[in-house]
Amino acid sequence: MEGLRQEALDLPGAGDAVVHLDDGEPAQRLDLPALLAAQPPDTALQVCGPAGLIDAALAEARRQGWAESRLHWERFAADPALEGGDGGPVEQDEAFEVELAHSGRVISVRADQTVVEALGAEGIEILTSCGEGVCGTCLTRVIAGEPDHRDQYLTPEEQAACDQFLPCRSRAKSARLVLDL
Repeated sequence: MEGLRQEALDLPGAGDAVVHLDDGEPAQRLDLPALLAAQPPDTALQVCGPAGLIDAALAEARRQGWAESRLHWERFAADPALEGGDGGPVEQDEAFEVELAHSGRVISVRADQTVVEALGAEGIEILTSCGEGVCGTCLTRVIAGEPDHRDQYLTPEEQAACDQFLPCRSRAKSARLVLDL
């Protein structure tokens, strides 16, 4: 681990960096409870990195009563547990329709494809980046219908509002979603 620590410290711009390794010396480990407790009340938490770090930081912030609106994270890959285990469709997925509010056009989404794929097959392109529901690039407003959120971008409150979703990964619980497209 000492080699990894030195590698990080040798990176350009790392002059004030502090490296914490969870399997390092106890005194060198990151004390998340103390770090988060010491922050001013209006501080936002932005965390990215390994899933264990993200999960630990979010859990501690929630335990300390941080509002969800102050918690922000980015995963480098989607959690396969939210889908079919390998990032693909869930076996019980069903086909549904998306209606494009601006044109009234209705597109069928097969059980084995994403909304982005179904729209792309019909010549309708949506800007995407990660394709895994973690970056928010393809965030789309939902006008009607109930999304089946499979993203890790929206907060639980945002998901519960059912007024937006990420078509690269999320699906529909209702037979039809009307999208602001």
